[in-house]
Amino acid sequence: MAYAQKTTVPVEKTIAEIIALIKKAGAQRIGQVEEPDGFAVQFFLHDRMIRFRVNLPEPAGTRGFRAATAAEQRASQERRHRQRARALLLVIKAKLESVESEVETFEEAFLANVVMADNRTVYERISAPIAAEYDSAQPQLLLPGSTTR
Repeated sequence: MAYAQKTTVPVEKTIAEIIALIKKAGAQRIGQVEEPDGFAVQFFLHDRMIRFRVNLPEPAGTRGFRAATAAEQRASQERRHRQRARALLLVIKAKLESVESEVETFEEAFLANVVMADNRTVYERISAPIAAEYDSAQPQLLLPGSTTR
């Protein structure tokens, strides 16, 4: 079961919690966008622009053997929206805690979400080349400092 799958916390309340959390961490230039297929939160922190975009898949058109009503589809979409907003809050909390606890640097924790000059995130830039490299060769399962014999 997905985290917060049965949450009843309104999306607006969760977004407000996210904004309060990142403000407390020192974020500035905070923006939030709602779109039919997802939502995004963007902010400036540690001299980096950070963006989290969350996709909301289309609601399923059937429920069992009958077609879902428009009301059922809306309710399903709203549930997914609430769940994903709560999950995003958890992710951002965890990343900020990881940085605060010095488990990771800010760059390590947020690298995939750093917005570059072309308005794409680091993830958007490097995901395809990484997939292509893994298609051609798998890395060896060695920890740093270990040697092969």
